[in-house]
Amino acid sequence: MEVPESVDTSPILVIPYMWIGDFVRGHSVVRVLKQRWPNRPVDVLTTSLCAPLVDYMPGVRAGIVWDLPRSRLALAKQWGLATLLKANGYRTALILPRTWKSALAPALAGIPERVGFVGEFRFGLLNRWRWGEKALPRFIDKLAALALPDGAPLPPAWPVPELRVPAEAIGRWRQANGLGGGTAVALAPGSVGPAKRWTHYPGAARLLAQKGLEVWVVGGPGEKALAQEIVASGGAGVRDLTGTDLRNGVLAMAAAQVAISNDSGLMHVAAALGTPTMGIFGPTSPYLWAPLNGLAATVQTKTHVPCQPCQRPVCRINDHRCMRDIPAADVAEIAARVLAEAAARAAH
Repeated sequence: MEVPESVDTSPILVIPYMWIGDFVRGHSVVRVLKQRWPNRPVDVLTTSLCAPLVDYMPGVRAGIVWDLPRSRLALAKQWGLATLLKANGYRTALILPRTWKSALAPALAGIPERVGFVGEFRFGLLNRWRWGEKALPRFIDKLAALALPDGAPLPPAWPVPELRVPAEAIGRWRQANGLGGGTAVALAPGSVGPAKRWTHYPGAARLLAQKGLEVWVVGGPGEKALAQEIVASGGAGVRDLTGTDLRNGVLAMAAAQVAISNDSGLMHVAAALGTPTMGIFGPTSPYLWAPLNGLAATVQTKTHVPCQPCQRPVCRINDHRCMRDIPAADVAEIAARVLAEAAARAAH
């Protein structure tokens, strides 16, 4: 006999995309699931890289940290993961990536309900299909629709991804990094794919620092050299806060009064934290990938670039004009406006 949704307490496993931004956006799936099944615990499969995000995701009971290699099947690791999943007693698995490999361990574990879109030869690995993926307009629709009952229409709006950081954790982080209590702008100049990287962060940092703002450069080890360039251009008011721990980036985005970012994982982190977020877009579409935050702004060039958006990781046409033609002064001006609007909201 089927258990009514209102009293079902069996655990659910979500297998999200493992890129930082997609992992964050997958929290909308968790929120839809908790609305539908408030009494069912929700766990999330995660990599070591994304695992810190789970600690800040309301509605997630636990993260299952299991690093599977991207370049090979790794049957032994898949079997080990399946053994762990079976021991946890999951009755439902939502499998967001459309890959054969992502569905293997849940099938080996014998999870009774394995839900996903039609993907790469997954017949037999999934047993509940969602069709019509191509008709879903945005990435967030593709993700969250898996949490709906079969045949349910898309809602007018999804619950947005949410990350919560305790105020005391932000205070400890500020103290540990020797930061004051001034108004801070976090810059996230990194991104997967060089075409998505705006080239004028050094000039923007200088203009923002001249306004008396604290400017923090946030990112991973791959942004260290660029962070040093930005600090050298911006002067004493600019700090390099790049590092190897994603938790540091989360706390920086939570502490800042505004975040300025390429279309990247940290942009989605900032938006989910509720920080006013400026996403700088060139080759990718804000309609598909804009930060899901009512306080967010998207920045694009005023120049007509006929190949925009191309969705390509490397620019092969027009010399990267979609990003190069966004002046630092425009970004600094928008940041000042966003900060003023945030201050006005806080005053009321």
